[in-house]
Amino acid sequence: MKLHELKPAEGSRKERNRVGRGTGSGNGKTSGKGHKGQNARSGGGVRPGFEGGQTPLFQRLPKRGFTNINRKEFAIVNLEALNRFEEGTEVTPELLIETGVVSKLNAGLKVLGNGKIDKKLTVRAHKFSSSAKEAIEAAGGTVEVI
Repeated sequence: MKLHELKPAEGSRKERNRVGRGTGSGNGKTSGKGHKGQNARSGGGVRPGFEGGQTPLFQRLPKRGFTNINRKEFAIVNLEALNRFEEGTEVTPELLIETGVVSKLNAGLKVLGNGKIDKKLTVRAHKFSSSAKEAIEAAGGTVEVI
């Protein structure tokens, strides 16, 4: 194979359709836009969700609640996920990211009390649920709030 013999794969390259180039092209005169109307105009067309003047669905549906812009989204870890570490390990948010237990910390790390913990660990996190705190301390570990 030589450089001058190279060709793209069959059907991978398609010539673009040049509109408004004579009647024989099939897209001459009005360039496939028909006669007049909103879609024939430059910059014409309707916005997403437009239903021909009928009240759009998003306006017909009731609006409820609100979104708190100051909401803090915590990365969550359950007690059962902490059993993978050896006895006496200091579990930190950095360690959890390294081991792949948590993908990313947004506002911080919160430990929840789902599952059982059978190892004595030092757990450092931003928040703890009361049941998680009790379970870690019952197993002989310590809890540190960052």
